[in-house]
Amino acid sequence: MAYLFIGSIFILALFAIRFSSKYGIPSLLLFIVLGMSFGAIGFEFENFLFADQFATVALMVIMFYGGFGTNWNMAKPVAKEAIILSSLGVVLTALITGAFAHYVLDFSLLEGMLVGSVVASTDFASVSNILRSKNLNLKYNTASLLELESGSNDPTAYTLTMVFLSVIIGTNVSIPILILSQIAIGIGVGAVVALVLGRVLKTLNIGGDGLYAVFMAAVMLITFGMTDYFGGNGFLALYILGIYLGNQEFKGKRDIVFFYDGFSEIMQIGLFFILGLLSNLTDFIANFPIAIAIMLFITLIARPLSVYGLMFPFKLKKNQLNIISLAGIRGAAAIAFAIMAVNSEAELSVDIYHIIFGVCVLSALIQGSIMPIAAKKWNMLDANDTVLKTFNYYSTKAEIGFLETTIQPDSELIGMKVKDLNLTFDYIVAKIERDGATIVPRGHIVIQENDIIVLGGESHFDKSGQDLIESVIPSGHKWENQRVMDLELPSNRLIIMIQRGLNDIIVPVGETVILKDDTVVMIKVEDPIDFPKDEETEEIITQNKEV
Repeated sequence: MAYLFIGSIFILALFAIRFSSKYGIPSLLLFIVLGMSFGAIGFEFENFLFADQFATVALMVIMFYGGFGTNWNMAKPVAKEAIILSSLGVVLTALITGAFAHYVLDFSLLEGMLVGSVVASTDFASVSNILRSKNLNLKYNTASLLELESGSNDPTAYTLTMVFLSVIIGTNVSIPILILSQIAIGIGVGAVVALVLGRVLKTLNIGGDGLYAVFMAAVMLITFGMTDYFGGNGFLALYILGIYLGNQEFKGKRDIVFFYDGFSEIMQIGLFFILGLLSNLTDFIANFPIAIAIMLFITLIARPLSVYGLMFPFKLKKNQLNIISLAGIRGAAAIAFAIMAVNSEAELSVDIYHIIFGVCVLSALIQGSIMPIAAKKWNMLDANDTVLKTFNYYSTKAEIGFLETTIQPDSELIGMKVKDLNLTFDYIVAKIERDGATIVPRGHIVIQENDIIVLGGESHFDKSGQDLIESVIPSGHKWENQRVMDLELPSNRLIIMIQRGLNDIIVPVGETVILKDDTVVMIKVEDPIDFPKDEETEEIITQNKEV
């Protein structure tokens, strides 16, 4: 029965994802409502301990893959602003909200600060979902700023939550040391593991489909466990590890992307559903007025004050500041931190779980619905930009591949217009890079010396895995120091690529010399088709061999 229940949940969740993508409603909200619905019809679940453990694992995956999917080249121009908002912005939001809960809602000071800390971070999944589903191409690189901020601010909220829980419980610990150790150890372990693993992955050859994803999952668990053991912030370490590895190229990266795409979705579905199932409708309604008050205060006062105050030195435009303020959607991390507070030894006089739960549901519903309208009203939409995909995304995930070639000084293509290129096959000039700038390859563009031409087309995937053979040339091999044209290859084999070192890929021609330690890749055909050769064909073959 349990398996039938779980399977049904995932089927319903898939429909929820499609509905979310189509209408721009955060998936968090739909999964939570789904969980609440099952709870309302009699499926009781009150295991906060299991929910806490599951939430921790889910946040580990979400934080790591959020960093892994961050395009640093796009995020770099707004990195300062995003990092300030994800650190000082979270602290300021937490303190202002905590003061409101204490002085207006009559919480004790420490409980008010705990509530403010728990709800201070924004939700990456919700922000990203709204931006992409509604194709909100925001001006001034704002989409990248929001995604980087929301992807990196959970560790700060986690540290603040730990601090105020420790004070409430009465743990004999130095608060400054606790904060510094959380940040310093988290950054240190994440950076060290990232640098070491970056070197290892360039030479690692595990073999076997999917094993790189298993290896990465193991590294992720070890990184979090090691950071936590030394008293650091494991989520911060995983985010740093993800950013570094996601912006490196290594064998098996595509396997990792495909695995974590599905795995992170499953973890989010499970997390949001459990959070909804864990709620009690009666308690939810009882704490709803407080949740409304806190959500409105954060949206209208605390978040805007933090954004306007901290971004003042950067001279951002008013409409940009408005959309950044509105985009502070609260989500899964806040509810997960609330569960952590419930499971702690802290004696709380407020129902922190249902308060935070209500804040996040309202935030996802109201702010998520208003953002597309506000972006248009505040003139923040940019028709010449996109938040959807990048070249790196497609080359990593999709069945489209990109080839590049540099126009040499003696090339016959110099002076030719793009429209006059004889692209007989199904390829298109995707872009031209000239002197560090990218040029849209319209038909009238004239090709110049040293241009980098990027061609796009459908990638080939060899389902059988038998058409390519790879050989490393050892010292003394008969091909060592030989030209490709001098090799006596069978008619059913052709050298199509030579890898020299880690990153040097050579497309061979007749004069290419094979060296020791080169990796030679050949295509082979087991049963070649023998075509009749006429005199003209023989002459062409002879000419090609000479070339």
